[in-house]
Amino acid sequence: MREFKRTDRVADQLQQELAVLIQREVKDPRLGMVTVSGVTVSRDLGYADVYITLLGDDDAARIKENLAVLKRAGGFLRSQIARRMKLRHVPELRFHYDESVTRGHKLSSLIDEAVEADRSRHGDDEEER
Repeated sequence: MREFKRTDRVADQLQQELAVLIQREVKDPRLGMVTVSGVTVSRDLGYADVYITLLGDDDAARIKENLAVLKRAGGFLRSQIARRMKLRHVPELRFHYDESVTRGHKLSSLIDEAVEADRSRHGDDEEER
């Protein structure tokens, strides 16, 4: 079993801290129910890519607006993280929408449709026999 790299530990802690900070401290009314689904940190700890998902309808305008709000709050979030985490340099935060959850739902529904179509097709075959 390999040991966790420092960047992995920093990413995990950043994810936990950001989840709490975004929910409790960012007071922008345009910000929806944001979930921090993952964080990756560059090897030099200069950047942190923060992946978010939104609860509810995921239209492009709403996603863009939430990302803009988070980008504007980036400096505030970095300052709060600096207080909470013991880092010499807090990574610059870059926010991205995590499409994997949406893609997963679409794939799941496609699979369900294919299974249902297959069942109805095989049901017809058995009735003909």
